[in-house]
Amino acid sequence: QVQLVESGGGLVQPGGSLRLSCAASGFTFITFSNYVMSWYRQAPGKERELVADISSVGGVTNYADSVKGRFTISRDNAKNTVNLQMNSLKPEDTAVYYCNALRGPYNYWGQGTQVIVSS
Repeated sequence: QVQLVESGGGLVQPGGSLRLSCAASGFTFITFSNYVMSWYRQAPGKERELVADISSVGGVTNYADSVKGRFTISRDNAKNTVNLQMNSLKPEDTAVYYCNALRGPYNYWGQGTQVIVSS
């Protein structure tokens, strides 16, 4: 069974940085490298939104306009991990951040990690 475990969240001051990591395991006939990996976030009272994703082949990345130039998504297929480097954090980045793995009908979520940006 596929399992995604996020880590790296916490409390940070505005302008600070955090690095989120997602460790993936349990892949069988479809390996980690074949999944599109994404980070989503959900702020209190708001819908879950896509923050960034990275393709299974070629490492093509896509970002929400609100995080472009500040966040960087990366993946290590040898280690089955995907990371989100978050710089110049703003209070509006406060949310629970979720890791997602998607390929066709196979769609998996982690439990989330809380990020709070506050002075």
